[in-house]
Amino acid sequence: MAAGSSSSFDNFYQELKQVEAKDAVLTPKQQIDRLLKPGYTYRNLNPFEVLQVDPDLSLDEIKKKFRRLSILVHPDKNPNDQERAQTAFDAIKRAWSTLEDKETRKAAMEVVEEARGRTKMNMEEKRRRLKKEGKSYALDEDDPVKFKIAVNILTMKLFADLERKRQQSEDKISADAKKKREKEIEDEEKKNMIKEFEKNWEESRQGRVDSWMSFTKQHGVAKPPEPGFKAKKEKKEKKAKKFSPIGFRPPKTKPESR
Repeated sequence: MAAGSSSSFDNFYQELKQVEAKDAVLTPKQQIDRLLKPGYTYRNLNPFEVLQVDPDLSLDEIKKKFRRLSILVHPDKNPNDQERAQTAFDAIKRAWSTLEDKETRKAAMEVVEEARGRTKMNMEEKRRRLKKEGKSYALDEDDPVKFKIAVNILTMKLFADLERKRQQSEDKISADAKKKREKEIEDEEKKNMIKEFEKNWEESRQGRVDSWMSFTKQHGVAKPPEPGFKAKKEKKEKKAKKFSPIGFRPPKTKPESR
């Protein structure tokens, strides 16, 4: 069992070295094309994929690979393709900055470890399903090279998911800030409109008074009473005489005096 495992690892190591050797001889144009493949915006979020290094590689080895790649795709080394070379060069710089910093490299490694864990869980789930169906539960991912490929694919997906969540969070913050600013502008405009109305109303006061005075002169409208003026009480109207059917009102009788 141990011998078989050792042989499998040796094969994996040899294949990995062959892949690295092929990548090492890529021309500047091929490296630029690799870094600008369709979907590179999300593909290049994985710093290990950009620099083509194993996540478990030492920082010194990663630095060497960064230097080789940065020279290959540098815009000055590619005068006939400077714009694309600059984009590729920027991707390499971002990848190195991520891995050079202790904290961001730790975060990147956590993504890789999550991808490894999920891949193993997926493999176990596949095995259970195949076993239940009575089929052979040997998997492609049992091959170390194919396992590594599966992990790399899932790693890129996880990096892309993190980036989408970050963008959504930023968009939400921007939308909230925009709404808040629009409300502030609206409130400010209302306040200015009220102030302008009050100012115009006050400035036109004398004009309204003059217009009313002119109108009263032309149409004989009585002036309103001045403050403090008390109107005289009207005299009480005389009481109307009561009606009598005989035409006159008999005099009142006086009591006799004895």
